[in-house]
Amino acid sequence: MIEYDTEAGVMVIKLVYYGPALSGKTTNLMCLHDLLPCGGRGNLMVLDTARERTIYFDLLPFFITAPSGLRIKVKVFTVPGQVKHDATRKAVLQRADGVAFIADSQVRENLNNATSFENLEQNLALVGLDPDKLPLVIQYNKRDLPGITPEDEIRSLWRPSGVPLFFASALEGWGVVDTFECLLRVTYASLDGRYCLSESHGLSAQAFTCGLTCPEVSPGLQESSL
Repeated sequence: MIEYDTEAGVMVIKLVYYGPALSGKTTNLMCLHDLLPCGGRGNLMVLDTARERTIYFDLLPFFITAPSGLRIKVKVFTVPGQVKHDATRKAVLQRADGVAFIADSQVRENLNNATSFENLEQNLALVGLDPDKLPLVIQYNKRDLPGITPEDEIRSLWRPSGVPLFFASALEGWGVVDTFECLLRVTYASLDGRYCLSESHGLSAQAFTCGLTCPEVSPGLQESSL
């Protein structure tokens, strides 16, 4: 459901961080925003409505330009985790091009993780997105806390799905960028299959990922304004 204006040569990609309440979605975005190069991301924005909030930022304040001239921007959102804000979660999921599911590693949160993932699948279907085809990565956050589910148990749970799995502590800042870079890679693979980013626009997966996380060292890309 990407925003792609072929006449203007502009592509806007939407990535969403989803998960149960207090799993660390907002902390992930804040940490990611802090860790990315200052020239490569815009300001954090908070939309407050009726005691709920949606947080997002533009990954690039302007655009990166592929060798073909195609200009690309990525917008990163998170959603409120509480069940009572389900309507907002569905609204934010609309037109998503990739999702990072942020789970809480604490054993006591296993049921909430499972319920939230089921809710993600249901809401994707409701907004017209195929849960089996949408680019997805999973992060188990809060690995710095006691009482967490062992990694082997988590890997065993998710291995049959084939979904990329990461472990992180957004509070301490590790695992956050790795999760995001993988989300970029799987999103690129999906977009390349539909829009021939490599063949038609000369944009490789490496250049795409590096251009969005390390724009100052990415070859073959040029930052441009509107």
